[in-house]
Amino acid sequence: MLVIVSLVLFYFLLPIAIIVLCQRYKTLNKVGAVVLAYVVGLTIGSIGIIPKASDSLRLYLKSKPALPASEISQLLVDGKIATADVIANSIVFAQDKLMIFVILLAIPLLLFSIDLKKWLKLAGEALFSLFLALTSLLAFIFLGFYLFHHKVEEAWKISGMLVGLYTGGTANLAAIGTALGVSANNFLLTHTYDMVIGAVFLLFLVGYAQRLFNKFLPSFSVKHAGRIESEELHQSQIFDSYVGILSKYGILEIMKGFRFASLIVAISGAISYLVPEKNQFVTMILSITTLGLLLSNWKVVNRIENTFQLGMYFIIVFSLIVSSMGDLTRMFHVEYVYLFSFVALVVIGSVVIHLFLSFLFRVDSDTTIITMTALSLSPPFVPVVAGALKNKHIIISGLTVGILGYAIGNYLGLAIAYLLEP
Repeated sequence: MLVIVSLVLFYFLLPIAIIVLCQRYKTLNKVGAVVLAYVVGLTIGSIGIIPKASDSLRLYLKSKPALPASEISQLLVDGKIATADVIANSIVFAQDKLMIFVILLAIPLLLFSIDLKKWLKLAGEALFSLFLALTSLLAFIFLGFYLFHHKVEEAWKISGMLVGLYTGGTANLAAIGTALGVSANNFLLTHTYDMVIGAVFLLFLVGYAQRLFNKFLPSFSVKHAGRIESEELHQSQIFDSYVGILSKYGILEIMKGFRFASLIVAISGAISYLVPEKNQFVTMILSITTLGLLLSNWKVVNRIENTFQLGMYFIIVFSLIVSSMGDLTRMFHVEYVYLFSFVALVVIGSVVIHLFLSFLFRVDSDTTIITMTALSLSPPFVPVVAGALKNKHIIISGLTVGILGYAIGNYLGLAIAYLLEP
């Protein structure tokens, strides 16, 4: 019991330290809190600090994260597992429940700050670029599934996760993965491979993309220069700034947002009991997303400060938990080469097709780049890439695409997963 309590405290306190360090050191802030959480979690998971299930217990777990207490006790009595496996099973059970708890709260908190009406008016060409990006993504999701579904375990679930990942980032990846019951190992591998590819892709976007794309795409149109600078600056800072969140006023604000998020989770939980058991969690995820979007149009909720930051805090907690369940010694085993190929094909292929469609429909280069950034790397990278492009006017367009990606990712990802289910 003491081990589990200590682990829970670690999961909730370390992300606070990571956020503080990112705010204090620009280099760490560029790396990102989510990536740092993954690095710490993977390190802890790989060096054996947290007890892991033995091969004997894994035979009984199969795709389940943990076994019920009665079943695990019976296996111990029968001599089929060791006492250490009982502890490992309890830890994984706690980790699994904690992951579900934080991701359910994160979804509505991330959506509360959306002003859909305003952003839809400002979106313009970026919305069309979003449509082209989604078309490109889905084309290679289907192609990748066709090529690798016989070689990649849970390929249909991973397809849904990749849709979520490249529309809403870690939040939608986590929500869809949890809703579909993806194994922790496959979740971790998929996201880790994405981060490896994403790091290279980010270097390309900030270093060479604009010069290359300008050779065959229109340069940024004058019509995009009519944005309100004060609004852009506010939106560019909203994702990374935690200033004042721990002041008396800041704490009152996040508690208010937490109460609304908790209410949505409770209502969605009640709604989920109206459907068959196997569809309950999916129904809960979709209900939370829908209610979060609806409440974002209510000024009382939309104007609560720091709800996005609180949601991202829970995403960092989630990242730390799920990465600590992994093991780097198994991550790059030859048996996972097909999963890596699947992820790489989706990322590289969708970018190439998106670029071709942008050329076909004459979408400007900066809008194309910022759309790729918002979807493939997530909204926090939008100000970074916009700064590298020396174009502040695309910040609001990028954030619009990213936030809309958050909003539609769960729906689209789950729909594609169930469409591809064997």
